[in-house]
Amino acid sequence: MKFLSRLKSAARILLKGEAASHKRAEIPAITAEEVAEMKQFFPREKFFIMGHARSGTTILMRLARLHPEVHCNYQAHFFTRAPMLKSLVDSPEAADWLSRKSNRWNQGRDLSPLVMRAAADFIMERDAAREGKRIVGDKSPSSSIHGQVVRDTHAVYPDAKLIYIVRDGRDVLISERFRNFVEDSKFLTAEDRRIIEALKVDQAPFTDGTRSIFTDSFIRQIAQRWADDLNEIDGESQRLYPGAYFSLRYEDLLAQPFAEMSKLWAFLGVQADLALETDIQNELGHNLDEEWQAQRNGSIASFLPKGKAGNWRNMFSAHDRQIFKEIAGDVLVRWGYEQTQNW
Repeated sequence: MKFLSRLKSAARILLKGEAASHKRAEIPAITAEEVAEMKQFFPREKFFIMGHARSGTTILMRLARLHPEVHCNYQAHFFTRAPMLKSLVDSPEAADWLSRKSNRWNQGRDLSPLVMRAAADFIMERDAAREGKRIVGDKSPSSSIHGQVVRDTHAVYPDAKLIYIVRDGRDVLISERFRNFVEDSKFLTAEDRRIIEALKVDQAPFTDGTRSIFTDSFIRQIAQRWADDLNEIDGESQRLYPGAYFSLRYEDLLAQPFAEMSKLWAFLGVQADLALETDIQNELGHNLDEEWQAQRNGSIASFLPKGKAGNWRNMFSAHDRQIFKEIAGDVLVRWGYEQTQNW
């Protein structure tokens, strides 16, 4: 039977030619010439704010757009969460349409990168035009795609600027844990729900190291994602965006907000007026996430001070510390959160 099947297949190829592949050809990166052409239609400078979830991307976005020349909006997820920008052209049918020889608009090249760029440019520039601003960006956090985020961004926006905000992974762990609790995440396990019920009854054991708000699997999963995200995104950004990459720590932003924002705005090519310092302080006074969580589940949300640095010190048990050190202790040292592994 196998021989007969192969014989029939060979006959079809002989008579009709090789069967068309159902796999989409690799989407080409945009060229420098194409970037220059796109800028004739969409001239505003672009930037992208990235960071692991719960790392301060939202407050950084809110502060960035206080500047009269800078606009930023959020969660477009062009490159950070499926289905992403490439879904517009990521099919064999799209590849055939945009690159076939009879399509005289493509000049012999796959139009896919131009379609993606035009879509994202229009989405961002439409908003910026309404605000009367000349520099525009998107903030979209990512926790699992890591370095691929930077590679995908560079394939469409090699001329953009990248901003990456980093937060102590131990506080990220706590913030993500409580968000799952407050939202009553569908991923909560039976053990997770027992922890929630215990928190409602008596919070004290969870603040003196007697009990942990985590399961071992949760610590390992999030700590590994955080470490991989920092290592890969920072490494790929330095490789692909030399001179166009800016990283900062969330804790430094809280400690000296005007100084950090002045550096960020200078990176984007604008100067910070001293009057913006008051605007920054006012913006920092509103924690929208805290207000939302209080409305959603106040009994759990009130346990954790929102947006503060160092919450982990009151909530990590000795066992929690040991697991985190094992997974991501070296990353804490590399980013200056600890001097050694003895914490």
